[in-house]
Amino acid sequence: MENKLISEAKLTHVDQSGQASMVDVSEKTPSTRRAVATGFVSMTPATLGLIKENSVAKGDVLATARIAGIQGAKQCPSLIPLCHPLMLSKVAVEFDIDEAHSKINIRCECKLIGSTGVEMEALTGVSVAALTIFDMCKAADPNMVIGEIKVLSKKGGKTGDWKRGEL
Repeated sequence: MENKLISEAKLTHVDQSGQASMVDVSEKTPSTRRAVATGFVSMTPATLGLIKENSVAKGDVLATARIAGIQGAKQCPSLIPLCHPLMLSKVAVEFDIDEAHSKINIRCECKLIGSTGVEMEALTGVSVAALTIFDMCKAADPNMVIGEIKVLSKKGGKTGDWKRGEL
């Protein structure tokens, strides 16, 4: 079964002459939009221990990364050239320490009532949180890996609800 999003896909950020263009969303009906993205930072068990014990020289890694992720989501249109500036009503960044795999899982949820989705904001929130963890711990563990940043789900808009794996 072919995914509706893929079968109807077209490049929406390109105008008729092939030039980059910001999508006009002024005629779209506002609706509640929500997106959740995830990713992770893997590291040595010793580095994970430093984070858990709040013993990293630069300070509280997860508190700083949470604020950075929220700020990153809010700054998305400054970073991604054709993103619309949005009035986000919610940005939540959460962490799950996975000791068995020596990594920190990151989850970012973004929500608003508007005319365009918030997938890019959720992805940016995860990315900036991961980069902040890396920055704060790089002296202890320069071999950390940031990985699998992806959208898990989205709700609202013309294409409706979507969850990863439902292709």
